[in-house]
Amino acid sequence: MLIKTEYDIQFNLSMPTPMMAMLHLHPSLDSQVKAGNDLKVERIDRETKTDVPVSEYYDVFGNRCTRFMAPFGSIRLSGNSVVEMEAAPDSINAHAQQAPVEKLPSEVLQFLLASRYCEVDQFGPISQDLFGHMTPGWTRASAIRDWVHQKVTFNYMTARSTKTAMDVFAERVGVCRDYQHLAITLSRCQNIPARYVTGYLGDIRAPYSGAGDFSAWYEVFLDGRWMTMDARHNEPRIGRVLMATGRDAADVALTTSFGNAALTNFYVDSYEVLEDGTTVPSLPGTVPQAAIVTSANRSSAGAIQGFAE
Repeated sequence: MLIKTEYDIQFNLSMPTPMMAMLHLHPSLDSQVKAGNDLKVERIDRETKTDVPVSEYYDVFGNRCTRFMAPFGSIRLSGNSVVEMEAAPDSINAHAQQAPVEKLPSEVLQFLLASRYCEVDQFGPISQDLFGHMTPGWTRASAIRDWVHQKVTFNYMTARSTKTAMDVFAERVGVCRDYQHLAITLSRCQNIPARYVTGYLGDIRAPYSGAGDFSAWYEVFLDGRWMTMDARHNEPRIGRVLMATGRDAADVALTTSFGNAALTNFYVDSYEVLEDGTTVPSLPGTVPQAAIVTSANRSSAGAIQGFAE
């Protein structure tokens, strides 16, 4: 199947400001990209648009990153891609085994440790009480995912960029990144390596749920490979398009400004298309009130991170 992704994000800056962006598709998808996957940065002055020079690099997690000096005034970050993806839902690996820590690859060990939003050191007794009695591997990993999904209520208006896994555990409300942070933390406490993922998850062959957004999910390391988990959308989904992975949301902020950058426009979408470019519509659905997002709460919802942390 072919999936088209697109975004248009705009800021207003009071002075020239260094910025970073992580808006390309993940390098592992390069061979599947059929068109696009370029990031265009422009300064907008009424009807005049001027390209802003950018440079690229790869971070320590292998994500493709862009840096640039954003000029004073209004800027636009935009791009689109067409990528070929498998038309299959997330796999269920009921017999996947959990390796002892001493048998894990060295590069995976960091995904057992505490990180900015995942206070593994504070969750040991909690995780052990809830999940320590369960069979290691997929059984335990999926139980953690399902528990978080059941216990946390989704609400954009409660989002904030400083919310950690412990905050989510105490408040029981949040957005997609908050679900994943709590599930990741509980998983790591059970010696299941878990990493944070950001990307696209449109309403592809699923009921329409409202305006598009970037999404977060996570992956656990079982049977020697990374497997998809999603504590927010914990039913198998079609059409996940990977952008970046890291220890938590701090590693994969889609935009970071080293100074004040006021968000003025945000549009993102991903949807299935045919070979001729015709859009395949989503199934009819009802837009939940909680899915309404404004520029006022978009930053704390995790799609845009206004300042480097």
